[in-house]
Amino acid sequence: MGVTMKDIKELRSRTGAGVLDCKKALNEVDGDVEAAVEFLREKGMAAAAKKAGRVAAEGLVSLNISDDRKKGILVEVNSETDFVAKNDQFQTLVSDISDHLMQSEAEEVEAVENEKWFKDESQTVNDVIKASIASIGENINLRRFKRVETDGYLFGYIHMGGKIGVLVEYANEFNEEKAQTAKDIAMHIAAINPEFLDRASVDSTSIEKEKKIYREQMLNEGKPEHILDQIIEGKINKYYTQVCLLEQPFVRNDDQTVSEILEENDMEVKQFTRFEIGEGIEKKEEDFAAEVAAMTKNQ
Repeated sequence: MGVTMKDIKELRSRTGAGVLDCKKALNEVDGDVEAAVEFLREKGMAAAAKKAGRVAAEGLVSLNISDDRKKGILVEVNSETDFVAKNDQFQTLVSDISDHLMQSEAEEVEAVENEKWFKDESQTVNDVIKASIASIGENINLRRFKRVETDGYLFGYIHMGGKIGVLVEYANEFNEEKAQTAKDIAMHIAAINPEFLDRASVDSTSIEKEKKIYREQMLNEGKPEHILDQIIEGKINKYYTQVCLLEQPFVRNDDQTVSEILEENDMEVKQFTRFEIGEGIEKKEEDFAAEVAAMTKNQ
């Protein structure tokens, strides 16, 4: 018996599983929808699919750097609650995903999810995540990752047990004398959250947006037209000190800029990545009364 779109649609409706999972299940059982429902339940995919619609904005950021500091991974894996983020099983999953990414060459999350799991090639990464969803009981989502390979060296920092993670690429060769400064810079990035490395990294759209805001502010304050450009230039210079890593006052000594600290230690930052758990995810406000009513209705 062949697999039809009608069968896939029915199975998806009954289990909430994804289209590809439904198709795979139907192929496994020669197109028998009832058997496919049981197949998905046994694999935990039906349970996982029902949870997959829930917002996952907690979780962990994990950092993985090779012994020679030439290759590194920063990855964010989300869960629904901070409680699960502290769960040993979830933490092991995140660590394993990070290890998988170290040996992967995929550049996108979707490509990673479809890869054979590095510990067991009979499963995909997505299979492992879905099994964890079914076991743990919360939606889990591999949200993003950053892989860096360098001729220089990498240093990183994890803050608050995985709430914030930073991966920094430095030029030249690593030596232990630079380790503390390299870590301090990573800690600075975690704490201050610069948006750009330097002035050259700031896109022109951001600058024009700031200039427009400043101009409107000055006009509203009644400042004369002929001095606006000079005032705006000063404000833009201050803006650079707020958003550019190299121009920011160093968090451990605000008498010096990050650039001055690096110069003192003969160091150069080439790039950095900072992940903070849940940033940019719109958290759903739960209506408890409505949730209880819905649960009662479904019973």
